Amino acid sequence: MDIKYLQNHQIDKLKWDHCIAASVNGIVYAYSWYLDIVSEDWDALIDGDYDRVFPMPFKQKLGVQLIYQPFFTQQLGIISKSILTEDIVTKFLNAIPSKFKHVEINLNSYNKIDQSKFKVKTQLNHELDLINSYKNISKKYSENLKRKLKQTKKSGLFINPSTNPDEIIKLFNKNKGKALKHLRENDYIKLRRLIYFAIHRGSAQVYGVYNENNVLCAGGFFVLANQKMTFLFSGISVEGRDLNASAFLLDYVIQRNSGKHLTFDFEGSNNTGLARFYKSFGSEKTTYFKIVMNNLNLIYRIGMKLSRKYWINLRS
Repeated sequence: MDIKYLQNHQIDKLKWDHCIAASVNGIVYAYSWYLDIVSEDWDALIDGDYDRVFPMPFKQKLGVQLIYQPFFTQQLGIISKSILTEDIVTKFLNAIPSKFKHVEINLNSYNKIDQSKFKVKTQLNHELDLINSYKNISKKYSENLKRKLKQTKKSGLFINPSTNPDEIIKLFNKNKGKALKHLRENDYIKLRRLIYFAIHRGSAQVYGVYNENNVLCAGGFFVLANQKMTFLFSGISVEGRDLNASAFLLDYVIQRNSGKHLTFDFEGSNNTGLARFYKSFGSEKTTYFKIVMNNLNLIYRIGMKLSRKYWINLRS
């Protein structure tokens, strides 16, 4: 292996994106255009002639450079054109430059790790193979989900496949967004850029769910890459929850894309309720690791904790 550290301006983005596209574990979050939008800055570790790559989004806080997980990226880690082993993953993690004093990042489900050497936390995800017919896929829906879908068909809900993404973001902000104080206006700007750029590339689907009075009550943004459709973002109103609009939406998207060589990625979740909901579609549970590497001295650790508390209080 020949792992090199490259700063962002040194990275050949064409070779980088070719690696992501040709890899055994390529994910949309790792493409250069995606990283350019969601992260403040990012460097990388690269093995060989872009045979394996490891994006490292970073920012500076209290004068310290930190590798972090940007919003709207569930997984990152090592992307490879060939099968990865624990030993390869270990070599990449050990090659992270010492200037990054704190690392807190999610690897991907193909990155197996020696848990005796690193501090990790297991994260949950759910995926559904769409290659089967909708008839066969829906047979595996839970009985509770089937009842909900029967109710929604009587409620007058309908889908608009060309809903304005801004309306879905507004719906999210008006409802769930109020409780998420860590999401700032700049994060919503990044989300808008991400959605519109993906639409421009032809790699996105946006759907809105409307009630019988033509009022938007739910919506979702789905991005496609590497034979995977990822449920990246959604918004829902109180009425939408009451009418089971999320189930109605996901069932519609699954039906529309069934029979294709695609995996539907629900993008979560460690939340017990959401995990149960995603499981009700017959999805399979997958796991990936969140890794933490802390090389800060004691003074900086205390400063980071105080800074985190300050920002939490400021946004509450």
